[in-house]
Amino acid sequence: MSNSVAQLEALVKEAAAEAGFDLAGIAPARLGDSRELRFFPDWIAAGRAGEMAYLESRDHQGRLKRAALEHVAPWARSVIVCALNYNTAHPRSAECHDPQRGWISRYAWGDADYHEVVMERLRCVEARLREQAADPALQTRCYVDTGPVVERVFAAYAGIGWIGKNTCLINQRVGSWLFLGVILTSLELAPDLPAADRCGSCTRCLDACPTQAFVAAHELDATRCISYLTIEKRGAIPEELRPGMGNHVFGCDICQDVCPWNRKAPASSAPEFAPQPERFHPALAWLANLSDDDFRNAFRGSPIRRAKRSGLRRNAVVAMGNSGERGFVPLLEQLVHDPDRVVVEHAEWALRRSTE
Repeated sequence: MSNSVAQLEALVKEAAAEAGFDLAGIAPARLGDSRELRFFPDWIAAGRAGEMAYLESRDHQGRLKRAALEHVAPWARSVIVCALNYNTAHPRSAECHDPQRGWISRYAWGDADYHEVVMERLRCVEARLREQAADPALQTRCYVDTGPVVERVFAAYAGIGWIGKNTCLINQRVGSWLFLGVILTSLELAPDLPAADRCGSCTRCLDACPTQAFVAAHELDATRCISYLTIEKRGAIPEELRPGMGNHVFGCDICQDVCPWNRKAPASSAPEFAPQPERFHPALAWLANLSDDDFRNAFRGSPIRRAKRSGLRRNAVVAMGNSGERGFVPLLEQLVHDPDRVVVEHAEWALRRSTE
């Protein structure tokens, strides 16, 4: 190699900063003693993943890929973790109370899909590493939410932050509004020290969840989480969970909004995350009436597309039912005749709730 391992470790941090990342660290690829990864198979077996079948992906021996990196990348020796702050100076969900409007999670306000934004930066770091290592046998692989890797666990072991009681990664300086990307490498790099857990006795995130999605500290039942219900869940949302969804139409930030470590979280300088008008606190009536063309044009390139038009309209209708606004009644009376049966079911529920 043209550079020593120590030089390559320093290069990784330097390249990450130059690429625009706020934080970077190195974790060992093998985390056999990781409590979080040991718990993962039990979490899956308990049905906590709901309809997110991709989390249950297994190798040819039937082992969960995400339970251990050696199941899918036995060649990997180190994991480079990069974090990008996506916070903005705009208000948080707890500060916005307009009953006519819905709430979209902070990470989806920008005009670009964060997968692409992070991956572009990650490729820059990977290219620098490969160039400086000058080793034809070097193997690397980049992931942004798309690979069989539990990124936040490796981020914790890379010293990026600690995993809070709400299962989000928290950094003492930046907070928890972080996108994570990882580079697997066959290089044996010295890992950074894991960050200390600084949650202490605080349980604000657990107490604030309106659907009681936390079974216990550090244990989330995704099937009750508003983010899951509004993004991943297809078809009907369990009726008993609908009231707790409030005005959320895509994702949920509540457990992060109330976290003390986010009180002074800095705003991101990345222009891609600047809020777009139709994605920050959008009008519920507009969302419920979205045509196919409206949906494509308004959310082109956005992660909001994951909810699909039907899901986004369904969520808007639920938010109308939770709003207490009788002014939505005429629209709901129209929507009970909508061609989309999922929208119809939730409109009927919202109409009953609005006229009780």
